[in-house]
Amino acid sequence: MSRIFPEHEGKTKGGDGMAETVTVRQATMALLRDCGMTTVFGNPGSTELGFLDRWPNDFRYVLGLQEASVVAMADGYARASGRAAFCNLHSAAGLGHALGNVFTAHRNQAPLVITAGQQARSLLPHNPFLGATDAASFPKPYVKWSCEPARAADVPAAIAHAFHVAMQRPCGPTFVSIPSDDWAAPTRLPSPRRTSQDMAPDPALLADCTAALAAARSPVLVIGPEVDAEAAGPAAVALAERLRAPVWASPFCSRIAFPEDHPLFAGFLAAAPPAIAAALAPHDLVLVLGAPVFTFHVAGDCALFTAGTPLFQLSTDGEAIAAAGTGTGIQGSLRLGLPALAALVPQSDRTPPPPRPRPAPPTASRPIGAEYLFHTLSRLLPRDAVVVEEVPSHRPALQAHLPIRDWGGFYTMASGGLGYSLPAAVGIALAHPGRRIAAIIGDGSMMYSIQALWTAAQQALPLAVIVVNNGGYGAMRSFSRVMGTEGVPGIDLPGLDFVALAQGMGCPGLRVDDPALLADALAAALRHAGPMLVEVAVDAAIPTLYHKS
Repeated sequence: MSRIFPEHEGKTKGGDGMAETVTVRQATMALLRDCGMTTVFGNPGSTELGFLDRWPNDFRYVLGLQEASVVAMADGYARASGRAAFCNLHSAAGLGHALGNVFTAHRNQAPLVITAGQQARSLLPHNPFLGATDAASFPKPYVKWSCEPARAADVPAAIAHAFHVAMQRPCGPTFVSIPSDDWAAPTRLPSPRRTSQDMAPDPALLADCTAALAAARSPVLVIGPEVDAEAAGPAAVALAERLRAPVWASPFCSRIAFPEDHPLFAGFLAAAPPAIAAALAPHDLVLVLGAPVFTFHVAGDCALFTAGTPLFQLSTDGEAIAAAGTGTGIQGSLRLGLPALAALVPQSDRTPPPPRPRPAPPTASRPIGAEYLFHTLSRLLPRDAVVVEEVPSHRPALQAHLPIRDWGGFYTMASGGLGYSLPAAVGIALAHPGRRIAAIIGDGSMMYSIQALWTAAQQALPLAVIVVNNGGYGAMRSFSRVMGTEGVPGIDLPGLDFVALAQGMGCPGLRVDDPALLADALAAALRHAGPMLVEVAVDAAIPTLYHKS
C-alpha cells in the first residue's frame, strides 16, 4: 500500500518508527488511494462531514443532485473503467432514494463500494434523527455484501472487504454504513492485499463443450454483456469465426455482445419465449456466452427447453447457471475461458451463414420517424463515440439503424428501471476523458434523473444528449396493445420543455421537429465542447415490441 498522508493528521509511531495508529479517516483515504478509488461520487449530508473534512487535493469529488443519479454515475464510471467506484450517500434517506439504481447496479454487475453516513454511535440507542435502523439490511438483497462495523476501528477493514467482494466476478455493489463519529477514532492501517478477480472454468467441461461443437452440424452462439465486461470480445469473435456460426445478442443485453457489422452477427433475441425458440430452432447446438438462459419479459412457452437441443453456458454468474434449468453450465471467467475454448475448437469448413439483411435507409418525414433519427445519428457519430441508451420503446429501431461496431461502445441498464442511462453517461464520460458520449434518452426516462445534466455541465463533459420525445411512455402504449388493455391513464406526458429544463442547469439545447434541420442540430451537439441537449419530436406511433403467442 502507498501509505500516503497528505492531510498531515496526527499518527502515533511504534518502536520501529513506522506509523501504527492513525485515524479512521486517514486509513480510509490511504486505502482508497491503493484501491484506485480517488474519484468519489456523492451527495453529502451532515453524517458524512467527518469523511469530507479537509478534502485531499488528489481526490475528485463528483457531486450529483439526487442519490439515484449519484449511484448511476458511479455505475457508469465503474463499468466503463473496469474498476470499482466509490459512492458516498447520506444516511437511510439517501440510500432509499438511490435504491432503484442500486438494483440496476446489481443487474448490471457493476462493481461499486457504496457507503452511507449513520448517526453517532452514542445516539443510536435513542432512535435519533437521521439514525438508520438495521442499516446493513436496507439494501439487501441487491448488494453482494453489507455491514455496519461493530467498532469504529473496523471501518477501513470493512471498506477493504467491500472493495474485494465488489471486484470478484460476477461483480456487483457492496455497502458499508459508517457512524458519523467514527472518522476521528484511532485505528491501524489495513494490511496491503492482492486478490484474484477471476476463476478458470473446469477444463473437463470445456473439453465436453469442444467435442459437442465439433460434432454439431449447425451450432449457434448467444452472447451477453459479460463478454464485453471482461474484455473477452476478440476471443468471442475468434471462436465464432472458427465455428463459422451465427451470433445472436442475448435479450436485453446491456453492453455490446458482438460487432454489429460483422457478417456472422444474426441480430438481437427478443425477450419472448416463442421468439427465442423460433430463432434458435434451426440449430442443433446452442452455446450461451456471458448471459443467462434466457431473460424473458413476457410469458409463453420456449420450445427449446423441451426439444432436447444440447445447450452449453459459460458464465461467471453461478446464480444464472443455476437458474438456467437446462443444458451444461460451466462457471468461470470469460477472459480465461473463451481463449481456451477457441484454442480447442478446430477450424470448421462449414459454409458460413449469409449476412443478415439490412434495412433500407429510412426517408425523411414529418413527424420525424425514430428510424430516421437513428440513421442520421449513425452517419454523424465519431467512430470512437460511446452510445448510452434508455429509449426502450424505440430500441428495435435503434438496433436496426445505429449499429454498434466496437467493444466498449454501448451501455444501457439490465434492470428495466428508468433513470439510469443519463447519469451513467456522466460517469462513462468521466471514465473516458475527451471521448464523445451520446446519450439517447426517451422523454419519460429523462424525467427520472434529469438533474444529471447539472453535473455534466459543471464537469464540462463532451456529452450529446438526444431526447427522443414521443409524448409519453411509449413502451406502455405498446404493451397496452399486446395485453389488450384500453384507456390506461398516466401514459401521456404533455407540456415538458426539455430545452428550458436543460438551460436552467447550464446546458444549452435545441428542439427539432423538422427533418431538414435534424442533421445540423445533431452535428452541433456532437462537436460542442461541453454537454448539449437536442430534443427531437418524433412520431408518437410505437411499434409492437412483442407479439401475442
